[in-house]
Amino acid sequence: MVLVAGVDSSTQSTKVAVVDTDDGRIVGLGRGSHAVEGTGGARVTDPEVWARALGEALASTGCAGRVSAVSVAAQQHGLVALDRDRRAVAPAILWNDTRSAPDAARLVADLGGPQACAARVGSVLTAAFTVSSWAWLRRSRPEVARRAATVCLPHDYLASLLTGRSPSTDRSDASGTGWWSPADDDYADDVLSLPAVGLDRERLPAVLGPAEPAGEVSADAAERFGLPRGALVGPGAGDNAAAALGLGLAPGELCVSLGTSGTAFSVSAAPCAEPTGVVAGFASADGRFLPLACTLNATLAVDSAAALLGLDRDDVAVSSGEVVFLPWLDGERTPDLPGASGALAGLRHGTDRRAVLLAAYEGAAWTLAVALERVAEQSGAGPGPLVLVGGGSRGRTWQDALGRVTGRSLVVPHSSELVALGAALQAAAVAEQVAPAEIAGRWRTREGEVVDAVARDEQLCGRLAGWGAAASGYFARGG
Repeated sequence: MVLVAGVDSSTQSTKVAVVDTDDGRIVGLGRGSHAVEGTGGARVTDPEVWARALGEALASTGCAGRVSAVSVAAQQHGLVALDRDRRAVAPAILWNDTRSAPDAARLVADLGGPQACAARVGSVLTAAFTVSSWAWLRRSRPEVARRAATVCLPHDYLASLLTGRSPSTDRSDASGTGWWSPADDDYADDVLSLPAVGLDRERLPAVLGPAEPAGEVSADAAERFGLPRGALVGPGAGDNAAAALGLGLAPGELCVSLGTSGTAFSVSAAPCAEPTGVVAGFASADGRFLPLACTLNATLAVDSAAALLGLDRDDVAVSSGEVVFLPWLDGERTPDLPGASGALAGLRHGTDRRAVLLAAYEGAAWTLAVALERVAEQSGAGPGPLVLVGGGSRGRTWQDALGRVTGRSLVVPHSSELVALGAALQAAAVAEQVAPAEIAGRWRTREGEVVDAVARDEQLCGRLAGWGAAASGYFARGG
C-alpha cells in the first residue's frame, strides 16, 4: 500500500488526509485549528499558527510517517511577508481582510479600468487579492513592507517549511495574486512596477508547472512534522483548484463549494477576463483555467443567523413567506461591497423566526446562484447538474435552497475533504507522473448522491433580486 498526504490549510483550520493511492481511500485524517484575529475589516493570522496546526494535523492522522509524497493546498490570496531568514515579518493578511478596498480601486484605475484590468491579470481586483493587500501594507505599514525579502502565499509558505527551500508556488495560486497573468502564464511586470506596488519579481516565488515538484521533505521538516525525509512535495494549489482537481472536473462542469465562504467555479480550456469583476479568471491546477466567483458569506453567516435567532441550523420554516435576509455579515465580494452588512426585510408581527432563518439560507444561496450563472456564461456550461461540495453540501436546507434558486439537479460526492483529497491526488499524480484525471477516475471521486432538479422559484428569486439591488445601491453609497 502506497500512501500520499494532502493538506488543506483553510481560513480556520488545517486538515490532512492520508490516502491509499490504489483506490483513494482515506486511511488517516487529522486536524489542527487556527486563530483568526482582527477587527474593523482586518483578518490576520500568524503564519506560525499554520505551521503548528499542520504539525498537529499530521500527527493526528497516525500514519504521516509512512507517506511517499505530500502536497499542500491552502486558502487563496493571502499575503505572507518573509525576511531573509524566511521568518514572517508580520501576521499574514488573509483573503477576507477588507482594509485594502481603496487600494484595490486605485490599482484598477491605474490599470485603465475594470475591462483593462481583467484583460491584463484575468480579474478585476478587489480587496481579496494579494496585490491589493501589498499596496495597503506599503501605504500603511511601510516599515514592515521594507523588511519583506519574499512575498508569498499561505500554501507557498507551508510547502517551503516542508522542503527547507525558498518558497515556490503554482499557477492556480499565483493567479489569485493580481500580479500574475493566466493568459501570459507569467508575472505581470507592468503591475509590479505600479507606484502603489513597487515590487521586483525577484522577491516572488518561482511558479511551478502542474507536474513539477517543489522539492523533498528536508531533514529538519521530517523531525518537526513527522514526515519521511525525502518524501516528494508537490507543487501545491489554491483550495478551489485543488477541489476541482480532486473531482476531475472537466471543462463546462459547474461546482459550488459551501464553506465559510461560498465559491462557484468551472474548468475552461481558455482564459477568462470578465470585465464586471463578478468572475475571477484564475488558472487551474492541471494547466487549464478556472473561472470562479466567490461570496464572503456562506455557512458561517447562516450559522451566525441561527445562533442569533436561538435556533439549530436546520430548524427552519416550510416557507420564508415575505421575509428577505441578505446575510452579508462580513461585507460581500459578490457583489463587491466590502462595507456591506446583513439586510433583513419583509417582517410582520407574526413572522416566525424559523422563516427568518430559512430566508438567511435563501439569501446566501441566491447570492451564490447569481455568481454561478456568471461563471456558466464564462465557461460555456449548459443546464447540467451542479456538483456540490464543502462543509455545507450535505445539509438538506442548503440543498433545498440551492435547488430552488438554480433549478439544477445536484450531485453531492461521497468523497469528503475534497481540498485535502485534491492535494493528495496531485501528490500521487506527480509521484506517478500521470494525468490527475487518471487518478480521479481510479479513486472514483465523483460518485455520490443525486438530488433531482426542482423548478426554479421565480417569485423567490425576483424578491431577492429586488431587495438585493436596493441593498447594493445603499451600501455602494456608503450606507
